[in-house]
Amino acid sequence: MPANENEFDRLIGKQVVFDAESPYVYVGTLVSRDDSYLILENADVHDLRDAATTRDLYIVETKVHGIRSNRKRVVVRRDAIVSVSALDDVVV
Repeated sequence: MPANENEFDRLIGKQVVFDAESPYVYVGTLVSRDDSYLILENADVHDLRDAATTRDLYIVETKVHGIRSNRKRVVVRRDAIVSVSALDDVVV
């Protein structure tokens, strides 16, 4: 199993941040994964074009104030994601 697959397994059950190639940020609890998709529950799917803030500031605010969930469950294509981190790893 490649190292990145072990990282995904380590993050199952944790609140995570997905930075997408698009202007979207996904924040939620990673509950499952397969070769093509990552599944979040109690997730915030945020379009940065709808706000006057940067990606980094939005993520820091989410860490401080909590996830503003707008989806019970969301399935995200893995190939659309450029980075994944635990919300706990966000530096405030």
